Amino acid sequence: MYLNVVDVEATCWDGEPPPGERQEIIEIGLTVVDLVARERVAKHRILVRPATSRVSAFCTELTGLTQDEVDGGISFAEACKELAKTYGSGQFPWASWGDYDRKQFITQCDRTGVRYPFNQVHVNAKLVFTEARGLRRRPGMAKALELAGLPLEGRHHSGADDAWNIAAVVLQLVEAGDWPTPVN
Repeated sequence: MYLNVVDVEATCWDGEPPPGERQEIIEIGLTVVDLVARERVAKHRILVRPATSRVSAFCTELTGLTQDEVDGGISFAEACKELAKTYGSGQFPWASWGDYDRKQFITQCDRTGVRYPFNQVHVNAKLVFTEARGLRRRPGMAKALELAGLPLEGRHHSGADDAWNIAAVVLQLVEAGDWPTPVN
C-alpha cells in the first residue's frame, strides 16, 4: 500500500499581501511511501506558476524560490492534472504535516474551478505524531524531526525536501505501530 506525503509552499509576505494578490501554491513536494516495505520510494517536485500573486523577497528568503523559477513552472490546473495522472494522487491516501496543505488545495481548487486532485483519505501527520508522543502542543516539522531523533535532510521550507522529511517521521510512526491504517 502506498501513501503520498505532500508538502506545499505558497506565496507569502511579511505582513499583508499587496492589493489584489492572494496566497497561491508555488511548489508541490510529494514523496511516495511504500507502507508495506516501510520505505520512501520516490521524491517529486512540481513548480507552479502563480496566477494572481508574485513571489516576495520574504517568500524567497523563506522558501528559496524566486519569481523567475516559478515563472518556469506549470499552471495550478496542470499541476493538479499531473498529480492525478503521473502520481496517482486520487488512488492513494495522502498525508501532510498539519491541515494547511489540504486546506490550501481545497481553497485554491474552489477559487479556480480546478478539480481536487487527491483521494479523500487524508491523514494529518502532525496530529498523529502529537498524539503518539503524548505531547501537549503540536510541533512543527523540524521540531518533530528533532524529537524523533531524525536529521533534517535538505532545505526546510522546500516542498520536496519537507515532504521527504515528513515521510521519514511517518515511517517511524508506522514502525512503532502508531500510524492509522487508511481505508480507501
